[in-house]
Amino acid sequence: MDYLIPNNTEEILALKNNPVNEEVVATAIAGVVKMARLQGQSLEELTTSILQDDRVLDPARRRWLSEMIVQAWNILPDS
Repeated sequence: MDYLIPNNTEEILALKNNPVNEEVVATAIAGVVKMARLQGQSLEELTTSILQDDRVLDPARRRWLSEMIVQAWNILPDS
């Protein structure tokens, strides 16, 4: 991956200045996982917040994103 894992919301938001591709999405997901851990959130808490109803993602995409969060949680080392 050519991108550093974001450490805060500002760094995640800065990713929107890049063309959307798999690497940018993976970097953003890794940043969300990293920030959740630093805030003391559990995986369950994080996935619950991802699955909450919103107007941006349809249910299938929220489930996919939740699965990617779980995979990232399991792959990334603890900070």
